[in-house]
Amino acid sequence: MSIDYLNFEEPIAALERKIQDLQSSEEYEGTKLSTEISKLNKSIIELTDKTYRNLDPWQYVQVARHPQRPHFLDYVEKICNEFDELHGDRHFGDDKALIGGLATIGDHRIILIGQEKGKTTEDKINHNFGMPQPEGYRKAYRLMQLAERFSLPVVTLVDTPGAYPGIDSEERGQSEAIAFNLGVMSSLETPILVNIIGEGGSGGALAIAVGDHIAMMEYSIYSVASPEACASIVWRDSDKASEAAKAMQLDPDSILKLKLIDEIIEEPLGGSHRNPDKAALLLKKSIIKNLTNLKTHPIQSLVEKRYERIMSYGKK
Repeated sequence: MSIDYLNFEEPIAALERKIQDLQSSEEYEGTKLSTEISKLNKSIIELTDKTYRNLDPWQYVQVARHPQRPHFLDYVEKICNEFDELHGDRHFGDDKALIGGLATIGDHRIILIGQEKGKTTEDKINHNFGMPQPEGYRKAYRLMQLAERFSLPVVTLVDTPGAYPGIDSEERGQSEAIAFNLGVMSSLETPILVNIIGEGGSGGALAIAVGDHIAMMEYSIYSVASPEACASIVWRDSDKASEAAKAMQLDPDSILKLKLIDEIIEEPLGGSHRNPDKAALLLKKSIIKNLTNLKTHPIQSLVEKRYERIMSYGKK
């Protein structure tokens, strides 16, 4: 797979181009060619490791939004033994930005819910760029009810820039649908495992992100608003998004220090988009480990701790 390099990855891209030039050159051949390529590959690994260990907050945002980063349906294909999608909210319609259904991961039968952004232009439009509408959140609520009724854990994969802010969504009760889900998840009598796999944007993310164990993938982000929106509000200038990202502390390490999450899931060198299969394997291992652990706890204990955690936010 050809990698689309981000601006800050240009030195890495330059080394990759050198390898391509060597392979098409007649100057090097045989052992000499292999030696030179081996040296360059080693340099690429070292430079990629150094670059990704020193990302600034805005670079985290860029990686989390990378166009080749795996999305919900990519992970469904790679980590689920089976997945049976369920449609509709039984009130208005089916929202393709938020997908959910019955799934099996390892030996665990679960309800799996997540946002899907889409890859191609047609896909992105079909999935509304991963921005759910009220019927999406009400579909999630319906699936959570199903999970509670049949004692199935809920696993969510969060990846959204935020809930859809259109007039039609507001007319159908966008804020109410999000707030209602927060209340439902705070007292849902079944284990809830939350995984932020890309963007965790605003209430649109939080509406499926109240859980007993919350994990973020290594190069994902989690914030109250997008950096562009924050910059527009604070400085009236969306071009200051990089400054906003720094102030918002939206990277996994910062969020872990704030005790808003419990775990950071390792990603392949250079991000999940470089090796989606390995990223899926790491995510699957984390999900199976955490589901196994959550199932050992009495459900009332989980609910009480979940509620206490929510009520502790904002307190020192």
